[in-house]
Amino acid sequence: MIHQYKSNGYNIVMDVDSGAVHVVDDVTYDVISLFEELDSRAIVEKLRESYKEAEIREAIEEVNLLKKDGQLFTQDIYEPFVETFKERRQTVVKALCLHIAHDCNLACKYCFAEEGEYHGRRALMSFEVGKKALDFLVANSGNRVNLEVDFFGGEPLMNWDVVKRLVEYGRSLEKENNKKFRFTLTTNGVLLNDEIMEYLNKEMSNVVLSLDGRKEVNDRMRPFWTGKGSYDLIVPKFQKLAESRNQTNYYVRGTFTRNNLDFSEDVKHFADLGFKQMSIEPVVGPEEDPYSIREEDLPKIMEEYDKLALEYIKREKEGNGFNFFHFMIDLNQGPCVYKRLSGCGSGTEYLAVTPWGDLYPCHQFVGNEEFLMGNVDEGIVRDDIVKSFGDCNVYSKEKCRKCFARFYCSGGCAANSYNFHGTINDAYDVGCEMQKKRVECSIMIKAALSEACE
Repeated sequence: MIHQYKSNGYNIVMDVDSGAVHVVDDVTYDVISLFEELDSRAIVEKLRESYKEAEIREAIEEVNLLKKDGQLFTQDIYEPFVETFKERRQTVVKALCLHIAHDCNLACKYCFAEEGEYHGRRALMSFEVGKKALDFLVANSGNRVNLEVDFFGGEPLMNWDVVKRLVEYGRSLEKENNKKFRFTLTTNGVLLNDEIMEYLNKEMSNVVLSLDGRKEVNDRMRPFWTGKGSYDLIVPKFQKLAESRNQTNYYVRGTFTRNNLDFSEDVKHFADLGFKQMSIEPVVGPEEDPYSIREEDLPKIMEEYDKLALEYIKREKEGNGFNFFHFMIDLNQGPCVYKRLSGCGSGTEYLAVTPWGDLYPCHQFVGNEEFLMGNVDEGIVRDDIVKSFGDCNVYSKEKCRKCFARFYCSGGCAANSYNFHGTINDAYDVGCEMQKKRVECSIMIKAALSEACE
């Protein structure tokens, strides 16, 4: 499968099945577009008014060589073996999202967790439940050494003492069980202080800092219960934490809505504040919600990603670059085959744990009883849910089969698919269009920065 596009003056050709990416001249670009449907003679005849015949024939020869070398027009080697691959692979749990607090001190308007309640009751996880969750993870992780635990909410810092006790308990399990825990935490920053920052820097491999961008954007969507904005309180704390971590191992993570479709300005604002690691995600919500992104917004969103990509290149060349999560793409190694086919591992390798110990496929399914898999006392009792998520991959989704971005997004978010289509084996269409654009921008950025290094 071939995907061709033009961006920022570059003619880019992707061979989807091999992962090869080529930046080519105009004549080669046009030859490739005709290569599968016409023979050499017909291609020359078709293009002779635009290019010299010698140039066309040279391009045809080059394309033939690339095809012979397995870099163009390759075959999909994964689909014929995906069922066998799933059967022979033993699934183990390697990561938990601990909902340490179903409560929050902000009232974010787009919160899928309903200000931390997750369609249920406010609650804080006890140490005893968290301890059982870590025991469950160790017991169900097989021979895997590296395990991940994310402290999530609501707002995790509202249950800070339990966070610390669970980290201590996790560390006590490592040596005797041949495990290594990687702890992470997501916070809105309201309760951050110097003591907590020092602990985070010691024990948390990564910290996600929730901020939506410019002051007016953030404060409109992320206010306190009183209606007062949170920007002025949290930004200095986030800046201090980012510096204390040497501008690594953290992300400032924002959400853009219909209220700020000019979100490239918010990413620039993050960079101007001194942050080097950032992400801004499109809000996902019912179309009737006033802030939700709709299909009609896509042209503006595509324009913003193009603007952001150019700004990314400009700042990188000036020596003042930053990392934007969705532009970080590995064209050499990439994730393992299983990840490329099936994504984040929700429902199989990755589970969410509620404050009372219930197990769900991921944090976005919490509260939906249809996806209640078990609990930390009994373990997983719904093997059918595990199987359904294990069977979900880019070939089980009709929309993904012929999509050029399928090995980069791995089929997208199962929760978004379910919320919009009632099944995890579909795809959130608006999100797909944005993902495809981000992939195209990422590869263009690679081309531009590689050219600058030559």
